[in-house]
Amino acid sequence: MQCPYKNVPIFYFPVGLTHLTFMQTTAEYYCAYCGEPNTTFIDLSTGLSQQYVEDCQVCCRPNILYITIDEETLDVDIQTDCEDR
Repeated sequence: MQCPYKNVPIFYFPVGLTHLTFMQTTAEYYCAYCGEPNTTFIDLSTGLSQQYVEDCQVCCRPNILYITIDEETLDVDIQTDCEDR
């Protein structure tokens, strides 16, 4: 199978998706503390539901990111919460 973009590898998604996809994408979330927008990388190969902590790029406080990826469209939804609650 030929990738339409040069030098970009194509991978099969390991969790049951029936189409080809890139393994990483970016998504935006809003800091649970200061409300500022942040951009993060999402590794699609780790599953359709993910959770991890990432520091805000503006106020440096830790946000818990709850990531959900739509299996059909690969749309990413991110909910945040304060780590110290």
